[in-house]
Amino acid sequence: MIVAEAVGRALAACGAGTAFGVVGSGNFHVTNALVAGGVRFVAARHEGGAATMADAYARMSGRVGVVSVHQGPGLTNALTGLTEAAKSRTPLIVLAGEATDVRSNFHIDQAALATAVGAVAMRVGSPEEAVSRAAEAYRVAVEERRTVLLNLPLGVQAAPFEGSIDVSVAAAGSSATPPAGPSVGPSVAEPAEVGELARLLGAAERPVFIAGRGARHARRELEELAGRAGALLATSAVAKGLFRGSPWDLDVSGGFATPLAAELIRGADLVVAWGCALNMWTTRHGTLVSPGAKVVKVDLDPAAFTAHVPADLGVAGDVARVAEALAARVAPRPGYRSPEVAARVRAEGRWRDVPYEDESGGGRIDPRTLSIGLDDLLPRERIVAIDSGNFMGYPSMFMDVPDEGGFCFTQAFQSIGLGLATAIGAAIARPDRLPVAALGDGGALMGIAELETVVRLGLPMVIVVYDDEAYGAEVHHFGPHGHPLGTVTFPPADLAAIARGHGCAAVTVGGPGDLAGVAEWVDGPRDRPLLVHAKVTAEHGSWWLEEAFKGH
Repeated sequence: MIVAEAVGRALAACGAGTAFGVVGSGNFHVTNALVAGGVRFVAARHEGGAATMADAYARMSGRVGVVSVHQGPGLTNALTGLTEAAKSRTPLIVLAGEATDVRSNFHIDQAALATAVGAVAMRVGSPEEAVSRAAEAYRVAVEERRTVLLNLPLGVQAAPFEGSIDVSVAAAGSSATPPAGPSVGPSVAEPAEVGELARLLGAAERPVFIAGRGARHARRELEELAGRAGALLATSAVAKGLFRGSPWDLDVSGGFATPLAAELIRGADLVVAWGCALNMWTTRHGTLVSPGAKVVKVDLDPAAFTAHVPADLGVAGDVARVAEALAARVAPRPGYRSPEVAARVRAEGRWRDVPYEDESGGGRIDPRTLSIGLDDLLPRERIVAIDSGNFMGYPSMFMDVPDEGGFCFTQAFQSIGLGLATAIGAAIARPDRLPVAALGDGGALMGIAELETVVRLGLPMVIVVYDDEAYGAEVHHFGPHGHPLGTVTFPPADLAAIARGHGCAAVTVGGPGDLAGVAEWVDGPRDRPLLVHAKVTAEHGSWWLEEAFKGH
């Protein structure tokens, strides 16, 4: 056995279940060793797609994502997806061959690249530490919720390995210094912090809970506590669906918030963020938090307490455990909950309840009408993945999901072009649900190579392209000021024909009546993925992108 094989088998023994990648000479043996160890390998058509697939898989499965890439360009191709994962604190391991000879065409400072984007850089420096370093990379990814680059120098990879693949012994005996980075706090909070939060909940008349990614495992505990405190429930975009079915669910807080949700959150006298940093998206640059409101953050990472909207009180601990401890201390009270508020949530709590003037016509469909139509046609058990761009709010706001496992939102880096790969990773994590990829035309064409991956894997995916024949965000940001737009507008492209060329079914939608083609696919065998080429109206920009430009 060589070192590359030992590393692959060690990661399989640690619990890696699925790996994604593009195989070259520098990662050939480690990838085959993963497969030999029982890990499923999903071949992507581009390393950027592979990294994003692994990121989405980790988010939606709760397991570590693994990416395998060639040295040098294999890693640089993956860098955007790696950055998204690192910014999102996704537990991810990137296995990369490494050319250490400076005369090699493949040589770059791979550790510096990883560090520059917020990932943890590690290296297998000798045959003797192969298994311990693999085990340590897995531990850091899981326990510290980090994206880890494990460099595999080519010379070391090829060396004989004569040790044991016992990862429990290797991990216990590892003398590796834990890499620098944000520390993770205790799972159980200090009693004084819990007591102070209990006091604030007992005094609040209009409490609101906003749950983020760090709370996706804690619905039961949060709903029980919210019921006692009389709190309304909302989420960040990445936790959309967490409270679906509750009569007090305001859905997403922030740029995608309904007018009612924005009104009620602004009216709160206590905002408790659960596993949520309250960034500019979730709070509309802080405007959703009233100046007189107390802000509390409950998070494993104490760094969240001072980030974005600073907390008046920070409670370090696991969200579920803290909520459970609080439930025993908070006496039942009505708080923000009343028959009037409940009636308003029923009547105004979803975007489709908000009246609008349908602008469909001239061979183009209003994106709101499109999204509502798809929401009605597609099965409820779905998992929706959203790319970035001017269009992104329409599927995020008008297409419902059944729970927190139904929405995959890779937006921490704001890169377009990740949506299709995101949907693939999410689909592999949740094969029990219909995968829906919502893309703009720019992002769809950036990631178009992965259409072949969707077909090859036999995924019954619905790929919706909101096509305004432009980079719409730039058109609507710069156009009103009279700037020339020739660099961000494009002639029509037959995306349906491109999809059929890859083996997809396809339908072009230029008006509500064309959605009949989607209904036919839903009612049929679904033996091929479906691409919906939607020619959308583009007269107006999106208000959520105007918010986004404030953060540039």
